[in-house]
Amino acid sequence: MGSSENIFTVLAKNIDVIAGPLISLAYPLYASIKAIETKSRTDDQQWLTYWVIYSMITLFELTFAKVLEWFPIWPYVKLIATCWLVLPQFNGAAYVYEHFVRPFYRNPPQTANMWYIPRKKNIFNKPDDVLSAAEKYIEEHGTEAFERLISKADREARARRNSYTVFEDDYVYY
Repeated sequence: MGSSENIFTVLAKNIDVIAGPLISLAYPLYASIKAIETKSRTDDQQWLTYWVIYSMITLFELTFAKVLEWFPIWPYVKLIATCWLVLPQFNGAAYVYEHFVRPFYRNPPQTANMWYIPRKKNIFNKPDDVLSAAEKYIEEHGTEAFERLISKADREARARRNSYTVFEDDYVYY
């Protein structure tokens, strides 16, 4: 009986080491593969969100490893949080997406852009670029604003053509 008590004690003290990889990696890997094979968007969202959050947790751990060593409860907190994110009874990853990621993505904070990314000189190299730019404009301003923009550009193009024609005609008559 003494050896079985020792085994249970060792298991209880190391539950994070045993259950952690199963809950945080093995089951999500299986569920992600299963989600890829279905046509449901909900499970794709759940598992993509989970992997993003898991990556953030891993980056946090790598960055603050020396500080986390001072908190012996951290592995257990991580295990509980991972269970909440993973287990279908809770769908924590979907909750995080709906309440934190999606509102941030839909209404990004109005802050100055810290990163300067120079634009390509000719951004409309491919027809896809024009389509994606049009889709983005419609998303931000609506279809009516896009139609107004197109009609304004059409009027300006006609005006330029007419001014060139007048200029050419004037030039011919001199």
